[in-house]
Amino acid sequence: MNEEKINKIIDHGNIPGHVAIIMDGNGRWAKNRGLLRVAGHHEGINSVREIVKLSSRLGIEILTLYTFSSENWKRPETEVSALMQLLLKTIRAEVEDLHNNNVKVVSIGQLEDLPESPRLGIHEAIVKTKNNTGLILNLALSYSSRYEILSAVQEIALKVKNDDLEVDQISEEIFSEYLNTCSMRDPDLLIRTSGESRISNFLLWQIAYTEIYFTETLWPSFREKEFLEAIENYQNRERRFGQVSEQVH
Repeated sequence: MNEEKINKIIDHGNIPGHVAIIMDGNGRWAKNRGLLRVAGHHEGINSVREIVKLSSRLGIEILTLYTFSSENWKRPETEVSALMQLLLKTIRAEVEDLHNNNVKVVSIGQLEDLPESPRLGIHEAIVKTKNNTGLILNLALSYSSRYEILSAVQEIALKVKNDDLEVDQISEEIFSEYLNTCSMRDPDLLIRTSGESRISNFLLWQIAYTEIYFTETLWPSFREKEFLEAIENYQNRERRFGQVSEQVH
């Protein structure tokens, strides 16, 4: 690690408490090298490992990774199967190290959609690390923000129908309690790799005031240098939340 640069970032302050990442570009990384797409997914794991360690070092509280979207089930069956096997292999290989480094693993999305083995593997990691107090590693699996919002609306509507909640009691805070991320702060910084400039059905409610950082770097090549650049970029921004600059200062 570049300790000098890391210390400079830490000394500057204004570290994002919650960083969310859309990890895009695995397939293109592999294609550019004449490899099968799954090779990009394998190399992407090394990026995950490095970014998790850096996040802990910087004192980031929550790292949310868009690991597998609900739309990803539409990919070729062979690729989906390989991704599920890789997910199981990775979580089993990494959980001990994560636990020893005080990382707490959690998950959002429709975990029940996953095949039994990876689903149980994720559950075991969540249980093993549940009492850890360091970085929260939040894995978005079979996740769809539209589905999450729709489910929240349905739950609230049922509460109103059963007279457990009054319509005029529904606020942004109440609505947020019905989202997958109810126990988390909203992301301060959203990073998307690979040069694409879209959100892809990810944390649509939660990123209302999130700073967004797009990079051309493909995810398997996104490592310490690129992550620190994103953090530095965030540190130099002024977050006004609808106010004018003079009010903020």
